[in-house]
Amino acid sequence: MGVHSMWEDYPELAKDLSSVIELIDSQIHVRDKTIETIVKNFLHSGGKLLRPAYSLLCSQIGPEQDKERAIAIAAAIECIHMATLIHDDVIDEAETRHGNPTIHSQKGNKYAVYSGDYLFCLTFNLLSKYAQSLSQLEFNVKGMEKILTGELEQLNSQYVEPVSVKDYLSRIAGKTAQLFAVSCYSGAVTSKAAKRATMQAWNLGHYIGMAFQIIDDILDYQSDDQTLGKPVMNDFRQGIYTLPLIYAMKENRQAFIPFIAKKDQLTDNDISAISDLIKQYQGIEKAYDLAGKYTNKALKELEKLPDGEYKNILYDITASLLKRNM
Repeated sequence: MGVHSMWEDYPELAKDLSSVIELIDSQIHVRDKTIETIVKNFLHSGGKLLRPAYSLLCSQIGPEQDKERAIAIAAAIECIHMATLIHDDVIDEAETRHGNPTIHSQKGNKYAVYSGDYLFCLTFNLLSKYAQSLSQLEFNVKGMEKILTGELEQLNSQYVEPVSVKDYLSRIAGKTAQLFAVSCYSGAVTSKAAKRATMQAWNLGHYIGMAFQIIDDILDYQSDDQTLGKPVMNDFRQGIYTLPLIYAMKENRQAFIPFIAKKDQLTDNDISAISDLIKQYQGIEKAYDLAGKYTNKALKELEKLPDGEYKNILYDITASLLKRNM
């Protein structure tokens, strides 16, 4: 099965990612064929598979290489990610994802929620079969709990004036960075890497996830339907206030308060004015600077890991995330 074109330069990894998709597809068996079709279509909708890629690459850190187990753990990671995306779209009332209609916009919220829940069940099924120990299973469960807590924190902060950079970073640490950290850590554990190396892999994933979400939030202010697959400043329209805004508000809070007070009643002219203010107060540049710092932290953690070809690929894809436009 084909994978995203970004993996063309890494044929072995592309092959393993195809195996991840094949394994998930083979495990999807739902009595309600509508749900089964929805989940399979979402699986094959062209996601980048970044998190399972990191898990697979980190499964080469330690001395034992078990390809079947590594692929299964990567598949579990991707099931978690897909489930959170489906639920996100329901909460955000998003009509499209990467240019494609979302599940809830086609089939309604009930089918979307059930589809996401099924993917969580599939995650536990894969972990129960392939996790090497109860402690690894518990670690992944705790990781999922923190991811969901991050999602709830974002929901509770909707249309609430942002407070600080620290609060924002705490939220994305759970919402996004946690799954990247779990991905890298789980891969390292699968290879029976030394404890120090598994924690370095955890740190690597955490810093990657932090940089990734910051860049994602920057792109919300810069992109449009064609590049990002959703309206420009969609997060702001939904009352999700992210780092570029927080930095800009530190320079002139009062300039933004009237727009935040309008909540979901913003006009296109309002959006244009907010965008101009964020540019004026260099919110995007400051956010890019912080994303760069997290990327550099990730690369420093990567340097500490045992040598191998996997490190070159990890370096390439991690450095490239800072430059992505979608």
